[in-house]
Amino acid sequence: MSSQPWRGVYPAITTKFHADESIDAAGTAKHIEFLIKNGVHGLVTTGSLGEASTLTLEEKLEVADIAVKAAAGRVPVLANVSETSTREAIRFVEGANALGVDGFMVMPAVIYVADAREARQNVRTIAEAAKKPIMIYNNPVAYRVDLKPEDMVELADCEWLVAIKESTDNIRRITDLRNTVGTRYQLFLGVDDLSFEGLALGCDGLLAGLVTSFPRETVALYDLMQAGKYDEALKLYQWFTPLLHLDVSTKLVQNLKLVETLVGVGNENVRRPRLPLVGTEREYIEQIVAKALATRPAAYQSVI
Repeated sequence: MSSQPWRGVYPAITTKFHADESIDAAGTAKHIEFLIKNGVHGLVTTGSLGEASTLTLEEKLEVADIAVKAAAGRVPVLANVSETSTREAIRFVEGANALGVDGFMVMPAVIYVADAREARQNVRTIAEAAKKPIMIYNNPVAYRVDLKPEDMVELADCEWLVAIKESTDNIRRITDLRNTVGTRYQLFLGVDDLSFEGLALGCDGLLAGLVTSFPRETVALYDLMQAGKYDEALKLYQWFTPLLHLDVSTKLVQNLKLVETLVGVGNENVRRPRLPLVGTEREYIEQIVAKALATRPAAYQSVI
């Protein structure tokens, strides 16, 4: 599975919790089944949307294990690496390898804002320890670390680095990457409300958030763009965009878990200090979802 180039739609799955904040294994597995049934091409566990910052290393391994078993080889499972030190990251990848994950997505070491030299070395060291395909997660907006195209050139000699999730808010970065590194890496767009633009510029896939509630619609957008049906894709994207904006927020977890609840594929349980939305914030999401459900294109509708 992991020997094939990664491409298509990869949800950054939410981590399901019970009301007491313990991990809901059955709920997480059920949601993964929903996503696979609706055509997603891969899964990424315990990323930002998966509330990685609130999970222990052991809990992250637990979620990876749930995903590997639920996917059962049908799609690749990537475990997100988001530890505070390279040493802990290596401990995580060793544990995840033992569970049978297909590869990893590597974030910058969280909390400390590394410079480019430190960030490159962190990625390289984790990749050499993992010895499985790696997607580099570049998100300077959220994590204040930016691996630029020239940094990706320096990392290109590491055989395990196969893909980039690019989450800058500057869509010009995609063309700059292609012009600099060519096809050395698979490029995934990591900003939901730049999905059309990223695919139009040649991204190989989407690593997305709203796909957790609307998987078939997201896969349809990808398929239409790959087929060159841009007018049809644009209409779908225009319908989707108010929802996609909800991913670009410091409250993306609460936003998207509420959306999942409203469409019937999840619950709102989050780990504190996060709390479910209330008041006008909640009403705003409810209005967007109600309109989207009332106008969703029947041809692309996800099946629960």
